[in-house]
Amino acid sequence: MLCESNNWSPVMSNIRSAVNSSEIIRPPGFYIIGFQSFPFISVYFIFLAFVYVVTLLFNALVIYTVALNGCLHTPKFVAVVNLAFIDVILNSSTIPGMMKIFLFKENFVPFDLCLVQMFVYYTSASLESFALAILAYDRLVAICFPLRQNSLNTLRSMSYIISVTWCFTLGICAFAIGIMTQLSFCKSVNVYGYFCDYLPVFTLACNDYSLHWYLASTLFIMILGGPFIFIFLSYISILVTVFRMKSIDSRVKALATCVEHLILVALYYIPLSTIFSVQYFSVQRIDPNQRVLSLSLASCLPPCVNPIVYSFKTKEIRVRALALIRAKKTGMDIKFG
Repeated sequence: MLCESNNWSPVMSNIRSAVNSSEIIRPPGFYIIGFQSFPFISVYFIFLAFVYVVTLLFNALVIYTVALNGCLHTPKFVAVVNLAFIDVILNSSTIPGMMKIFLFKENFVPFDLCLVQMFVYYTSASLESFALAILAYDRLVAICFPLRQNSLNTLRSMSYIISVTWCFTLGICAFAIGIMTQLSFCKSVNVYGYFCDYLPVFTLACNDYSLHWYLASTLFIMILGGPFIFIFLSYISILVTVFRMKSIDSRVKALATCVEHLILVALYYIPLSTIFSVQYFSVQRIDPNQRVLSLSLASCLPPCVNPIVYSFKTKEIRVRALALIRAKKTGMDIKFG
């Protein structure tokens, strides 16, 4: 049976008393209650289970295919593997927890585990944004600077770019989650969401959380807005270069290499931007059930669709992945150069 904190009133009273004495006290944990009032919730969780299986299988196949084939050890496919790895972490940070709530009716999350889940989710969601910008950089160099591509976009430079984004994201998310330990939670321990989400958790605090609010707003603009602006400017440069090409076939060929990436960008940025814009700027308050459902879909679907839309529509990966699958079925040992 799903639980709420109704029987925690003595505990919450003790916490309030402690807060009045300026002592930081945290509750044992939180209750995730975002799915309790959904109609047909079992159908949605079956869908999520399918999404998670597809995410694991297809992204693992992408990583395995690229790792096994030496000819795919190029900057472009290093960026593709980076995205696939992030996709697995992103969906693994939320879907198993949601499935536990559905299967075992256990919606209590210990405090430390809540912060860990929060850290893993926001780190991987931020890295997803940077990964899409890195793929845009690859297309920018390939189309706008074809003669200098081998010197501008090398394995070493791509590895360096990916490493910098990981270090920056890990550091900034560790800081953002770390300062949560300075909050005292005395209002409630019920988190209305689909996991231990940053904003729904810190707004439960009874001491000043203005720093967390400003940090959340700044990071949202920086981590989503920054890469998106880079992607937007990259495609303006790409379009300028493409329309300067004399051959129509060359224009079509160049633009065709960008279609999959543009689909991924749309799948990731449009739903999240729409949800947060409606939430923060709409005159009418968004329905909590609609918010939870929309956010969970916006977060869980892109990691599932990415390897299908991008990686397996890329000829180099598709051909080798199919060859590997056939080889496994027939028991053959296949090697690529």
